[in-house]
Amino acid sequence: MPQPDTDVPFPLEGIAQICIIVPDLEKAVRDYWHIFGIGPWHIYTYEKPFVREMTRDGEPADYSMRVALSYIGDMRIELVEPLEGDTVYQEFVDEHGYGVHHVGVLTDDMQESLRKAGEAGFRMTQDGSGFGPDGDGHYAYLDTEDVLGTTIELIERPKRRKPPESIYPPPDTEDDTADDTNERES
Repeated sequence: MPQPDTDVPFPLEGIAQICIIVPDLEKAVRDYWHIFGIGPWHIYTYEKPFVREMTRDGEPADYSMRVALSYIGDMRIELVEPLEGDTVYQEFVDEHGYGVHHVGVLTDDMQESLRKAGEAGFRMTQDGSGFGPDGDGHYAYLDTEDVLGTTIELIERPKRRKPPESIYPPPDTEDDTADDTNERES
């Protein structure tokens, strides 16, 4: 298989996540579970102070969204319901309607990845950091839609996760189709 030049400005090493924006997170997680068997879902509300720092177009921002995380095989799937504030999610819904919003790419060094993205001509449109219990964890969206047809999210996962607000289906549900999402939440 041909390999790209070693000096490409912004190399990507694989997609780790797909995000779908939904109008009703509760209904979406129920549907994904009961129709497709995808779950369990770990549900969070991303807003301050859960996410310590947030920006939109380089300026400090306040926004909120509900997030549900699960897996399809080894691929993380994220459902997002926009709640308040100026966000890339609401902008997407206004322009395209609900649907697949971005693909997530993991990084171990967010600042270096953002530098490389900038050198490749991509600017950060929104980010948030400090959502892990140790103040780590950082996500950043890049303006790649015109070039790639979708947005790229850079993800520096926290070493540990805060407990979810809820899990669907609830852990006491006697259904053996749930996978090991808890062990893969990092």
